[in-house]
Amino acid sequence: MSAQLAAFKVPVVENEPLAAIKQMEQELPFEVPIIINGVPIKTGKLAKQLIPSDHTRHICTYHEADEATVSRAIEGALAAKADWEAMPWGDRAAIFLKAADLISKKYRYKLIAATILGQGKNAWQAEIDAAAELSDFFRFGVKYVEELYSQQPPRNSGGTWKCPLEYRPLEGFVLAVSPFNFTAIGGNLPGTPALVGNVVVWKPSPAATYSNYIVHQILTEAGVPPGVIQFVPGPPPEVVAQAIAHREFAALHFTGSTFVFKKLWKDIALNIDNYRSYPRIVGETGGKNFHLVHKSAEIRNAVLQSGGFKDQFLKEIAKIRVGPPQDFGNFIGPVIGRPAFEKITGYIQKAKEAGGEILIGGNADDSKGYFVQPTVILTRDPQSISMREEIFGPVVTAYVYEDDDFDKTLDLIDTTSGYALTGAIFASERQALIQATNKLRHAAGNQPFGGGRASGTNDKAGSIAIFYRFISARSIKENFVELEEFDYPSNLV
Repeated sequence: MSAQLAAFKVPVVENEPLAAIKQMEQELPFEVPIIINGVPIKTGKLAKQLIPSDHTRHICTYHEADEATVSRAIEGALAAKADWEAMPWGDRAAIFLKAADLISKKYRYKLIAATILGQGKNAWQAEIDAAAELSDFFRFGVKYVEELYSQQPPRNSGGTWKCPLEYRPLEGFVLAVSPFNFTAIGGNLPGTPALVGNVVVWKPSPAATYSNYIVHQILTEAGVPPGVIQFVPGPPPEVVAQAIAHREFAALHFTGSTFVFKKLWKDIALNIDNYRSYPRIVGETGGKNFHLVHKSAEIRNAVLQSGGFKDQFLKEIAKIRVGPPQDFGNFIGPVIGRPAFEKITGYIQKAKEAGGEILIGGNADDSKGYFVQPTVILTRDPQSISMREEIFGPVVTAYVYEDDDFDKTLDLIDTTSGYALTGAIFASERQALIQATNKLRHAAGNQPFGGGRASGTNDKAGSIAIFYRFISARSIKENFVELEEFDYPSNLV
């Protein structure tokens, strides 16, 4: 009993991600090199990835690739292609399964901290994105490729043998251009084509450079050979233009803005005579997320998932705290940078000038970080700018329709925006759900991770579909007996 009388002080107890954040903040800014053939390259041409919640600081300084460096990356990837393509499938699978374990265990908190600091996500969002989703991408990817490779001819013709159907990687290299908003997509864009034997030149987003660099380190530690995935940060227009001009350019794996994707598609078309083969183009771009609330909807559910009826909706919006994501009491962090801040606040102003009513929010502060308050705009014009165009910020535009106009409102949703990324229908009446689902069949992709129309090619991560885009099948038939005649049997005398 005497031992229990001793005076002692319990050490400070901290959440693990927060501890990782504090350690990272003490060590930043980091220096990020280009990685070519497994070797760090420092061009001396430097750029900074700012911390969006405190733009006086930056999480890293990274070296930008120049023309010579991009050329080395492409040629190095092509040189690594033969061995990587020839590696047995079980070994490639093991590498990505190991990467998934490194992400979910050894590097979990470091990757989460880099996503919180560098990309402004709160701890919950960063956990889902950087740790859970990225490891899921790799693990499910291995499973999907196993299923793909198992798809073989069910039988052979008499006197012949069809060797196993080959699912070859594309001839040339894949260019992966990843976005700032998901660390998981940063890893998956180069990871998916590499999993089926392709070599990749990866150009990460300037605003996600550090977390993506950690992902590349993880892939290297997992066993991805040097040169298979080249890490090439740099100015997007120059790096991408040089890559898609190359004769061996085989595919673009892209997530980013609709404008940029359309431009790249045009640029690729203009280069079509230069290529060895027809490049594959896979992209996820912009979006508008519609939430349609039917009169039969359960209001509380609709409010918590989107927006719904005015009083409850505004009451819930008012609860949302905005601030640095290092404070776990904040739900919404900063937008990614000044261009995004100015774009979002510009849309709010345009909506007001067009007659939209700001029901809540509308304020923004960029004195320290790029913070925009959750904003709800009430519009009486279903074709207003904030209903049609992508804002990519914490802004909801509400349009109130008469219950009897449900069918007309479905037409409005289907035609107002050119995007077709995600959507939700709130109703308890089965017929209303059927009616809306059928009429809005093409208004949202809702594929595991992709969208249609102007939102992309709708074949992104989350299913086996994405892997078909990065393979080229070959069937080999062996004849066991010689052909005696070349003519049709009916023509023989």
